[in-house]
Amino acid sequence: MRVVKTVQLEEGMIAAAPVKTKHGQLVVDAGMPLTDQLIARISFYGIDNIRVEGDDPSDSQGTEDSNAAGEAAAEPAPVPKGNVQAPTYSQRIKGSKTFQRFQFDYTKSTADLKAHLAPIINKEGTFDKNAVFQTAQPLINEIHTPIEMFDMLHNLRLVDDSIYAHSMNVALIAGILAKWLKLPKDEADLLVLAGLLHDVGKAKIPPEILNKPGKYTDEEFALVKSHPTLSYEMLEAIPDDVLDRRVKLAALQHHERCDGSGYPNKLKGTEIDDFAIIIAIADVYDAMTAARSYRAPLCPFQVIAAFEKEGIQKYHPKYILTFLERIANTYQNNRILLNDGRAGDIVLLNKQAYSRPIVKLNNGTCIDLSRTPELSIQSIL
Repeated sequence: MRVVKTVQLEEGMIAAAPVKTKHGQLVVDAGMPLTDQLIARISFYGIDNIRVEGDDPSDSQGTEDSNAAGEAAAEPAPVPKGNVQAPTYSQRIKGSKTFQRFQFDYTKSTADLKAHLAPIINKEGTFDKNAVFQTAQPLINEIHTPIEMFDMLHNLRLVDDSIYAHSMNVALIAGILAKWLKLPKDEADLLVLAGLLHDVGKAKIPPEILNKPGKYTDEEFALVKSHPTLSYEMLEAIPDDVLDRRVKLAALQHHERCDGSGYPNKLKGTEIDDFAIIIAIADVYDAMTAARSYRAPLCPFQVIAAFEKEGIQKYHPKYILTFLERIANTYQNNRILLNDGRAGDIVLLNKQAYSRPIVKLNNGTCIDLSRTPELSIQSIL
């Protein structure tokens, strides 16, 4: 084991101990290979050095500090002054080899998904659920933490948000939520499959309606709202011993809400399958973090705020509270931009309102967003 300064870290090094922020948030687990994106995140949190595997002591001169190795420094990494503008976190991610590799694999995976869903859509050929599931596997395998996965997905918005890209995103997000909920692997895999299949009925709706930039007519909106039923009908043709019934119900019910305000059948509470509720959360999160013709993509804290405003009673508390807490924790200590133009760092989450944490501004003062309703987080820097 040796201690290496963050500026000397290289892709492929293996973390020998957990790397955590000063608040205890796990950034890199022990035994994990470092990627360019993970190194950027370690630097972002102001972590001076970490322990990596290997015996060469030459890289650890002056860094053997048992209280500092693998832990965040007392303050975040300094922001350049004057006219020197540091690249944003998003820019650093997009410039990493990890992101470029993920983007390439993602494009191939979504194309493969479209091909493997063709037998269901066109009713020609043989449906292969394993082939469908395997389209997500390369992306799951190459990303090691939820932080990395969300960073990848949030920065892939230049990719056309097709039915297949959205379905892939929902599958990956549902898989993360399954891990947070500590579901068995077989159920987690089924949720990934449910995400890949949940919107297959949209392929039967004309693209010019699905992608219409303006407001839908009543007839168009009714057609768009028919997609859960269309998806279910297409999947129902597959025997239950081939395709688990919970996957079919996720397609039918992912727009239902626990308070009865959803569609197509206005189900309530326990009438809605648990898989459908989990897919619903992933579906809404992905849709809101994607760009639309009428708005820019929302940042994670804006989405959390929307969930809180809409009412978490629309979703099962066990699932939605776990999701919101873990999403907020993922971005604790991140630099953010407020809606009044000031920047700062998230220093403490508010468990009564995850979208409104305490923020430390550049001048050292702290603002409790739960007490300042006129302020909100506009973006993550």
